[in-house]
Amino acid sequence: MRVCQLAQRGTREGEEGLLLMASEANLPVVIIGAGPVGLAAAAHMLGRGIEPLILEASTDVAASLRDWAHVRLFSPWRYNVDKAATAMLEASGWLAPPLDELPTGGEIVERYLRPFAALPQIQSRLWLDHKVTGISRMAADKVKTSGRGDSPFVVRTVDAAGNMTERLARAVLDASGTWWSHNPLGASGLPAQGESEASDRIHYGIPDINGEHRDRYAGRATQVVGAGHSAANSILALAELARAAPGTKIIWATRGTNLTRVFGGGSGDALPARGKLGTALRAMLAADRLTLLSGFRIDEVRPGVHGLDVYGTRGGEPLVQSGIDAIIAATGQRPALDLLREVRLSLDPALECVHALGPLIDPNEHSCGTVRPHGQRELAHPDPDFYIVGSKSYGRAPTFLLATGYEQVRSVVAMLAGDEEAALRVELDLPETGVCNSALAPPESDGQCCAAKSACC
Repeated sequence: MRVCQLAQRGTREGEEGLLLMASEANLPVVIIGAGPVGLAAAAHMLGRGIEPLILEASTDVAASLRDWAHVRLFSPWRYNVDKAATAMLEASGWLAPPLDELPTGGEIVERYLRPFAALPQIQSRLWLDHKVTGISRMAADKVKTSGRGDSPFVVRTVDAAGNMTERLARAVLDASGTWWSHNPLGASGLPAQGESEASDRIHYGIPDINGEHRDRYAGRATQVVGAGHSAANSILALAELARAAPGTKIIWATRGTNLTRVFGGGSGDALPARGKLGTALRAMLAADRLTLLSGFRIDEVRPGVHGLDVYGTRGGEPLVQSGIDAIIAATGQRPALDLLREVRLSLDPALECVHALGPLIDPNEHSCGTVRPHGQRELAHPDPDFYIVGSKSYGRAPTFLLATGYEQVRSVVAMLAGDEEAALRVELDLPETGVCNSALAPPESDGQCCAAKSACC
């Protein structure tokens, strides 16, 4: 195992066992994850004279976005680029895309993130194929309290060849996201019985239905499980496929019965493309172009005579869906917390998000996609100078927007630089969704989010 204390800008590891001694003030800030939020954090750090070190498990940047490269976002470019990162790009001659256009995930990677990662000042600080497996304090496990904040962080990584390396850091930002930690089909939060055995027929996330994965779904019966925007995207893609491939059937299964969030605010949504998702779903239901099983709680998946049989309950009564050829599990994600076992965290007990965000984003309480801007103060943990940012800061909660992550890292980096005034300042306006859970919205609001800001926005 190699131990590296990377204190000098752009320094790489030396020989086995080499320890480059330096004061803690000269240590880098480790950023876990080279996605949009992690790379934005590096841009803000360089702008404030802080040395970043970006550790990425994949062999390329933006692994999550590359997995859903075919999906067009409902938010335009202006909400998907970070100001500090674009300033660095523009200084190199980069031309920004039209800010009101809607990009795909792939376009964000090709036109924004890869050019940014290729900048010399970023490339020299970016370590690909280095998966973070653990974080702790130097010579101090989680139990030790005395002098804990004075010890640098130890960040352990493993590369594809199995080589283990430890690096010291003055602070750590975990921007690793949640995309690869999918929630299972089982309504209990545990995998449904038989789920792992049926994995060859289950896609977690958003498949490329009219592209790479077309043959899996054309002319077949597909059950889409989930009640969020990912489920809506897959349902609409299946509907497009059904027009060209007769026999394509769509069964939409949701655990809950309140579909306010996915149906959305229609014309009241400040992001028109997001509002149109729900409008299109309503139209499909009205035209009997899909079967909706709301309140269907899945317990088991078994091979049947024709395809899969999905067992569960609906309204307290047993229900079996037979003849399912494929399942799309758009059931959301949960944070991977194993690597943080030795860090003192403050997490919401239900959502596993940063504790202070729980009341703002709990889907049991409201369905707003618009959460008030927040930063260092809400994101702090008991271990000083450790932060979870980006979608992972939301834990199991949905509706995270990139613009929220950019504001998070702007604030956190300002605090790391000692600029408390900037850290506490709000520099973000998010678009309203046009809808809130009617349980929180007053009767006169008709569920409109703006009329219930004091309650849920």
